[in-house]
Amino acid sequence: MNRRFLYLIVFFITLFVTCQNNLAQSINAKPNIIFILIDDMGYGDLSCYGNTKVKTPNFDRLAASGVKFTQFYVNSPVCSPSRVALMTGQYPQRWDITSYLSSRKENTDRKLAHYLDPKAPSLGRVMKSAGYATGHFGKWHLGGGRDVGDAPHPSAYGFDQSLVNMEGLGDRILEKGLKLADQSATLGQGKMIWAEKHEMTRIYIDSALAFIGRNKEKPFYINLWPGDVHDMHQPQAGTVEKFASVSSNPYEQKFFAVLEETDRQLGRLLDGLEAAGVAGNTLVVLTSDNGPTDWPMYYQAGQTPPGSTAHFYGRKWSLYEGGIRVPFMVSWKRKFPVGLTDSTTVGVAFDLFPSLCQLARIPLPQSIKPDGVDISAAFYGKPLSRKKDICWEYPNLPKPGKAEFVSPQLAIRSGDWKLLMEKDGTGHKLFNLATDPGERHDLTREKEKVADQLSKKLLSGYEGVK
Repeated sequence: MNRRFLYLIVFFITLFVTCQNNLAQSINAKPNIIFILIDDMGYGDLSCYGNTKVKTPNFDRLAASGVKFTQFYVNSPVCSPSRVALMTGQYPQRWDITSYLSSRKENTDRKLAHYLDPKAPSLGRVMKSAGYATGHFGKWHLGGGRDVGDAPHPSAYGFDQSLVNMEGLGDRILEKGLKLADQSATLGQGKMIWAEKHEMTRIYIDSALAFIGRNKEKPFYINLWPGDVHDMHQPQAGTVEKFASVSSNPYEQKFFAVLEETDRQLGRLLDGLEAAGVAGNTLVVLTSDNGPTDWPMYYQAGQTPPGSTAHFYGRKWSLYEGGIRVPFMVSWKRKFPVGLTDSTTVGVAFDLFPSLCQLARIPLPQSIKPDGVDISAAFYGKPLSRKKDICWEYPNLPKPGKAEFVSPQLAIRSGDWKLLMEKDGTGHKLFNLATDPGERHDLTREKEKVADQLSKKLLSGYEGVK
């Protein structure tokens, strides 16, 4: 009897120690990371960021499960350079990509590289080297497409698996009836899936969830970069009519239908993480690559472009706030606080490289020198005061459809001050974003000394990354 009792004690002690060890290993495990980049989503498009016309319950659900930021920027008001900064942690000017990548002739005329140099730092490569399974699902636009058939595939940047669109090479989804997709098909180099545009985000999420299912034995890093919110908006038949009572603008009706479907697919992803048993240790980051569209055709049709910048001035292709300030939220159920809004921390897209490496406990190789800074403390609910200035360059190609939104080509934010000016040092515009976030009151004349100081810093910073 005593021996049996002793066996039971030993058994329960062993079980307790095993459970504690498993719990400790689980808590200390590297986080899975999903980086969601929504194409052309404006600051004010989500209901958790003030959209009162439509609800985005799953975006709001993600924001409520973590920390939402109100002062987050991308490094460019257009897709390719914005993505370069996210991928490399550096200014896109360092890699000669300051506007969207196009045909060889257009790239050459605009003095752009044809694709991101594979020698550039890559967040995907760093994650892979640290033992992560790495996948990219969605728009790429870092090279490949049109007549550029020699661009590296995502695998060259460290991704084990990829599924892109017509703005990249390798396995990809091609939109039916789109000329650029037909062009992409002639380049070969990968399996091609033809689909309607409204089906593409679902396919990307299906692929990401399948990738997760195959890689549960080690941490995973996933880029999920859907493009449905980018115009032209092609919602599923029968989904637009419900928005006629919300807006009389036919472009906006289509946009809302697409936004609603994107929100639904995000819900599928979040539910899939729960079903796979990995939600607790998965860090989800969500943002946009630039502000909402501003093609001239909308104004020519007597309509405002779809997509909202809330109260910010300017839109896509502009260095005013509406072109570069975007939604940003992070969630990690096991670690981060929930339901917080951080209106203090000024974050920038290239900060994500060092921040995610810090969170994954990955030392940066000495050869990688990010221009961004680690802001991960803010993800834990500790707002930061930014010490490092931010510079932007955009050559105004293409330009916004609304002439007033065409900004000077350079900008700098230093503390609460923001200065815009042309490359030759003219055309200064100075704003205090603490008191005037909508950039309505140019203070250049009232604050000449501040404008002069920032002008010198901006020119020096601009030249320093060329």
